Amino acid sequence: MEQILLGLLFILFLVVLFSIINEKTLRISNDIALVMFSFLLAAIVKLLGAAGLVDFEGTIISNIAGINLQEFLMDGILCFMLFSGASGVNFGRFVKNIKSISLLALLSTVISSFIYGGLFYIIALALRLDFSIWLCILLGCIVSPTDPIAATSILKKAGLSKNVSTVIEGESLFNDGTGVAVFVCIKNIVNDTSDLSFPMLMAKELLGAIAIGFIVSFLMFKLLRATNNPMLHIFISMFDVMAAYLICEKLGCSGVIAAVVCGIYFSRNMAKNEEWHKVVDPKDWYEDFWHIADTLMNSVLFILIGFAAVNIPSHSWLAVLIITAVIINFIARFLGVGASALIIGKKKIPNRYSAFEFTTLMTWSALKGGLSLALAFSTKDFLPLETYNVIFIMTCVTMYFTIVVQGLTTGKVFSIVERWKAKRIRSR
Repeated sequence: MEQILLGLLFILFLVVLFSIINEKTLRISNDIALVMFSFLLAAIVKLLGAAGLVDFEGTIISNIAGINLQEFLMDGILCFMLFSGASGVNFGRFVKNIKSISLLALLSTVISSFIYGGLFYIIALALRLDFSIWLCILLGCIVSPTDPIAATSILKKAGLSKNVSTVIEGESLFNDGTGVAVFVCIKNIVNDTSDLSFPMLMAKELLGAIAIGFIVSFLMFKLLRATNNPMLHIFISMFDVMAAYLICEKLGCSGVIAAVVCGIYFSRNMAKNEEWHKVVDPKDWYEDFWHIADTLMNSVLFILIGFAAVNIPSHSWLAVLIITAVIINFIARFLGVGASALIIGKKKIPNRYSAFEFTTLMTWSALKGGLSLALAFSTKDFLPLETYNVIFIMTCVTMYFTIVVQGLTTGKVFSIVERWKAKRIRSR
């Protein structure tokens, strides 16, 4: 217990320290700064250890870098972070853009996963890596979903319009669940452990999760309306998302999707119940709590993401894998979003964007985060070490490139796309 508290104390100290340094110097998105500074600190200490100047393995940094993100995220804080992110989505704008969000979350994620898998299979054959086509698609499932944790915290500061932000955040929330669902399906195919077809597994994962999330939230909100105590409202919302998530995990459905459904349900219904405000404003308590909790969990997670990079193993094809990870992730995402944009149709694409403009913006704003890393970690249990190392390298590179490079430049890309749109409209 003492070690856990010591680790948490150190992480919180770094959150405060790095945030202050960023505020006084770089003044970039705090989440990106946390990733950059924690990676830099861990890398420096590890290099000093390699030089014999510091016992890296004996430092608290090595202990933090060794934390299992799969357990921490998937079995710990993920449901709360997704609930918080979903509860902050504007329901009206969400409904208005539901077609775009749904197609991007479902179709784009699946298409991107398979395209990524196909492209990497060609690379794997050229490098003589022992990867089957299904294993390559499994890697595609890991890196294709955009991470809501990264998107909602970073992209809000990029200056995007409200409609575009809603589409990006909504897609990030729901394609998280789609990505996990597809990952589970492909994992079962790789391990030959499923008796159900791919469409049946997907239907069970997604539709079952939506139903459970709605039913549990409906019942919990009935209980919530029985009291005006704002603290009980918070406790009930926590119970709601935990119950839905655990039921889904027990029944083999997507707990990720269920958590998102719970968040959207509570967000919509908390805003509707204005009669409570005559006594007390529970909505303010509710929103303040989840905002603080979300900020804290985000900060801790981004510190851990930064430290995770020090575990990247050496590999004979390391340079090739780094370049490959960036390029094929971009291609797969662009083609996946492009296909979805054509189906969405010109009239339903937000902000009067063309399909190409919309695809460009959605491709560049697709940030990966802790979820991808957690899924990559989970493959260690059933894959050979060499295969796992390749997957871990590809995931880490993709995650860091999207968070740092794309996260810092999304605002600029948005401005460029806006200029393209203005020029196109003027030329008519």
